[in-house]
Amino acid sequence: MTTLGLRSPVSRSGAVSPQMPRPAFDSEVLRAYMKKLLPATLSHAIWSSIERDQVKAWMKEIGDRVKERMVQIQPNGFKYIVLVQITENMGQGGRSHMVSHWEDGDICLNELFYNDSLFCTCTAIVVRVS
Repeated sequence: MTTLGLRSPVSRSGAVSPQMPRPAFDSEVLRAYMKKLLPATLSHAIWSSIERDQVKAWMKEIGDRVKERMVQIQPNGFKYIVLVQITENMGQGGRSHMVSHWEDGDICLNELFYNDSLFCTCTAIVVRVS
């Protein structure tokens, strides 16, 4: 019995070909990068003195730089998603939860930066292309 989408590739001669090894994504390299990037970008930020356009620029810069680093780590075999949120720190609490169906090799990393004025969450999702 064969399940659709899970069959081995068939060569032109009809014989089943051995699968090539799938690329791996080194999540620890990305995690270390994100841990350094957020404070380097936002360490001197003060919410009361920033404009809306500045917040947008920081979110875009962080998202673009994380995505570029993901592509440098593994340019092929994955799709990348980066979510960045910056909000005012008013002493509020917060919770987050994500549910998904992961395959081997899919990764989700989340880094948090905060100071007395603002906090930033950056979520990087790595999804293996079939």
